Amino acid sequence: MGRKLSGEAGASEPQPGDRRWRGNQPTGSPVVSEEPLALLPTLDLRQEMPPPRLSKSFLSLLFQVLRVSLSLAGDALVSVYREVCSIRFLFTAVSLLSLFLAVIWLGLLYLASPLENEPKEMLTLSEYHERVRSQTQQLQQLQAELDKLHKEVSTVRAANSERVAKLVFQRLSEDFVRKPDYALSSVGASIDLEKTSHDYEDRNTAYFWNRFSFWNYARPPTVILEPDVFPGNCWAFEGDQGHVVIRLPGRVQLSDITLQHPPPSVAHTGGANSAPRDFAVFGLQVDDETEVFLGKFIFDVEKSEIQTFHLQNDPPAAFPKVKIQILSNWGHPRFTCLYRVRAHGVRTSEGDEGSATGGPH
Repeated sequence: MGRKLSGEAGASEPQPGDRRWRGNQPTGSPVVSEEPLALLPTLDLRQEMPPPRLSKSFLSLLFQVLRVSLSLAGDALVSVYREVCSIRFLFTAVSLLSLFLAVIWLGLLYLASPLENEPKEMLTLSEYHERVRSQTQQLQQLQAELDKLHKEVSTVRAANSERVAKLVFQRLSEDFVRKPDYALSSVGASIDLEKTSHDYEDRNTAYFWNRFSFWNYARPPTVILEPDVFPGNCWAFEGDQGHVVIRLPGRVQLSDITLQHPPPSVAHTGGANSAPRDFAVFGLQVDDETEVFLGKFIFDVEKSEIQTFHLQNDPPAAFPKVKIQILSNWGHPRFTCLYRVRAHGVRTSEGDEGSATGGPH
């Protein structure tokens, strides 16, 4: 077909050069057709036309390859960035964990250092059993000694229990004074109410029913002749000065007077300011008018709850009554409490009374 087109082209377009070429040819030479000569350049040009199409498709493919490559490279970079971030987090976590473990290790080394200085002793099983057996024997010996000591204590206690009981009852019967008390109501002592101060009356609590004896909580002066001494069981008189006269069960050569008052530790008011302080003792003759001074004393509440005072009855004289004159107390502004008074001495007989009363006083 190409040849046909070439022939048609050569026939339709005669050129002047053709004529020259023919004129220059020698006569008689064979005539050469111009169609093959004109066809060669035409065929070469036709064959070179497709390369532009091929280069365009190649560039398009190249562009696609580059785009895919760039996309893959971007994805790879994103993945690498994520990996780098995860590795950084992992590195931070590993660093913190390593620091924590290092601190724990240093703490263990610090705590274990004192133990390393102690001598390490490795015991075999037989040595361990031997040591346990030795300690068991020591415990058995200690138990035997304790049992022996307990038996000895029980023996001593049984041997001395009777003697201790007798001593306790003796001290209780003597009331820790170890002197006979002639101012005791159970042996015949009494109170001379006519020569004794009046009882204290609390006007703030003197209700109508307190005027009856079975409702009145005030104690009479006879309470000082009873052995029951406990807080509140006392005779109270108004103010810090008063006196009480005690009838003795007979004529008694007085030698000592004992006063008793509960200690401040058992007082409900927290102190003993109502206790007597300065007091004087007098012996009364039969006529109830003659008083013989026997001494002046101070009852100290800080010393003891029971205090005995030696009288100045020299030469000794026998009296049927004794008078206790309270001169002051330990600071209570309204009343003074007297719990118990005891009179000690020697009771005289009928024959001795004349000689005792006839002497000078």
